[in-house]
Amino acid sequence: MNKTEDADWLYTISSKRKLIDFNFAEIWRYRDLLVLFVKRDVVTVYKQTVLGPLWYLIQPLFTALTFTLIFNKVANIDTGTVPPFLFNLAGISVWNYFKTCLTSTSDTFTSNASIFAKVYFPRIILPLSVIISNLIKFGIQLLIFVAFYIYYYNQGADVHIDRSLLFFPLLVFLMGFLGLGLGMIISSLVTKYRDLKFLVTFGVQLLMYLSAVMYPLALMREKLPKIAWLVEYNPVAYIIETARYMLLGTGTFSWYGILYTASVTLVVLFFGIIIFNRTEKTFIDTV
Repeated sequence: MNKTEDADWLYTISSKRKLIDFNFAEIWRYRDLLVLFVKRDVVTVYKQTVLGPLWYLIQPLFTALTFTLIFNKVANIDTGTVPPFLFNLAGISVWNYFKTCLTSTSDTFTSNASIFAKVYFPRIILPLSVIISNLIKFGIQLLIFVAFYIYYYNQGADVHIDRSLLFFPLLVFLMGFLGLGLGMIISSLVTKYRDLKFLVTFGVQLLMYLSAVMYPLALMREKLPKIAWLVEYNPVAYIIETARYMLLGTGTFSWYGILYTASVTLVVLFFGIIIFNRTEKTFIDTV
């Protein structure tokens, strides 16, 4: 093939890849496919269920009610002046976005092996579509939180939105990309070690208890100072604590926590992209 013919090619698929291959131009060219995957993730999950999209609303409400009964009524965890149900609903809504981003991207290779084996497209399109589709679900759940917020506020509850709410999109950004980075790492490992996927559910459940979802961060420092470091080093705990501060005016706002979380997110995302790119070259031989 001469140089003239070679220049007519739009794409060149090669086994040689850069260490970090995040081609924004190529991802943009495949934006229609990205939108298609987002629609698939949003529409088909509950397409053949009785309640359909209502599950987006039922799950956080049921979980918040369960947490209120167990942790606040039975275990007597104090949420200060904030109604326990609203306190739990805020934490669960934020946690659910991170959790679904992590768990949904953690099996990218195994669940989409049939697609990857037949057609070429930037593989990172799939985990990115998960982050965006879960963002839509997160927005729906936030509307439910706003409805209960208005109800409790009208009932005289001592809650208020802090000015730092302007930085809330930054928290969402950190949640999504932290879940993306961890999910890509796990997904790459699962292609060789299948039993890891069975540990993900247990690990995510354990991580929830270490992320200050159902209790204030200050309470852990006060009641269990010897193991509080487990929560202190968990970037998700800072995200949830900061989100409650922004939405409810309770808890603490820590710039150190935000910078620490941002640093961890960048490192995890960096290694996630590297491992993901290396795995996508040969994963079809091991899946």
